[in-house]
Amino acid sequence: MKKKMLLLNTTVLLGLGGVLSTPAYASTIQDMESQKSQIQNQRQDVQSNIKAASDELTRLQAEQDQMKAQLERLTLAEEENNKKAQKTEADIKETSKQVDQLEKEIKLLQEKLEKRNDILKDRARSMQESGGNVEYLQVLLGSSSFGDFVDRALAVSTIVDADRGILTETKNMQDELKTKQADVKSKLASLEDMKAELDEMTVQLAAQKKQKDALAKELKDKEAKNEELKASLQSKDSSLANEQSTLEQNIKDQKAAEEAARKAAEQAAKEAAKKAAEQAQKAAAAPAEKADSSSAKAEAPKASSNDVAPTSAPAPKASNVVTVGNRWIGNSAYVFGGGRSQSDINHGLFDCSSFVHWAYSQVGVNLGPLGSVSTETLKHAGTQVSSSQMQPGDLVFFDTYKKDGHVGIYVGGGKFIGAQSSTGVAIANMSSGYWKQKFNGRVVRI
Repeated sequence: MKKKMLLLNTTVLLGLGGVLSTPAYASTIQDMESQKSQIQNQRQDVQSNIKAASDELTRLQAEQDQMKAQLERLTLAEEENNKKAQKTEADIKETSKQVDQLEKEIKLLQEKLEKRNDILKDRARSMQESGGNVEYLQVLLGSSSFGDFVDRALAVSTIVDADRGILTETKNMQDELKTKQADVKSKLASLEDMKAELDEMTVQLAAQKKQKDALAKELKDKEAKNEELKASLQSKDSSLANEQSTLEQNIKDQKAAEEAARKAAEQAAKEAAKKAAEQAQKAAAAPAEKADSSSAKAEAPKASSNDVAPTSAPAPKASNVVTVGNRWIGNSAYVFGGGRSQSDINHGLFDCSSFVHWAYSQVGVNLGPLGSVSTETLKHAGTQVSSSQMQPGDLVFFDTYKKDGHVGIYVGGGKFIGAQSSTGVAIANMSSGYWKQKFNGRVVRI
């Protein structure tokens, strides 16, 4: 009897062990773990691609912001130059009116002089024919009475005074004519300079407009690529979210299945144990042992992140006048008369002389009042040296719309840095091409 009960208990336990370690369930766990590993690898690849796309998006956005700032700067420069052009045109018209008025006055003065000359010629001819002052004496001695003598004397005195007055007035009118002629010449010369400035500004505006249009097209292309990148990034992110959601749902379902299987196994074990106990009691055998089986639980490996915070390069330090202006290359615009206020400087709006003044101020050298700085003041600011002895940091001058109309800072190697009308602050070659032709040989060492 005892042998029968032992055999029965052994059979129950073996049956219970079979329930707790179902081969089909173990196979499902392996498949899920393998699938999970594959999805995790795919997710790592997708996340790597997303990070690369995000970095590219950030770079494009930074470039886009920089280009927008340059466009705004060029637009502001164009507005300021247009104002200057309008004012110059108004000054030219006003000066032309003044010149016309002076020419009319000169014409009237010349007519008056011609009349005075005719009178003087007649008087001189009359005095010459009558023997000069002898005629005056004969007039006086030929009087018939004392009253007649007085009248004649007064007449002679009046004639002499009138001649003297005409001569004096003629001399004054001649001097006035010379003065007004000099004034007209000076105004005409000034007018020609202003016209040359206006022509140069027109060229500058056209160059800046061309540059702005080119930047606008480039910005449009960049924005299109940026939008395309965003769309691609969103698509990848959506795909990643779907895969992640699928993975999480699979894991959830697998855990639910695991929990259900565990509970079913426990219930089966309890029922088997109960039956075995009942049979054991009936057979007076030892209580059946419970066999516990534990299911292996897979713990999802934690995704590690190896992100490195981006580090920004230290801002370039202005060490000398040759390199201090490099910060404005690609971030500035040329404005005729610009750079003489803090607002202009903050926006990178310079003309050639104000840029030179700013650059030297950054290294502690004051080149005079900012409001009145010009190529004329700068060419007298230091010592004139031969172009053959030119060194980095020297000022170099060019004949553009007028003599010494442009100035820059020599950087060496036949190049100089300055604010140019078509580029803003830039390094230009003065050993060939346009600037070689315009360089007049003036070099000033500060």
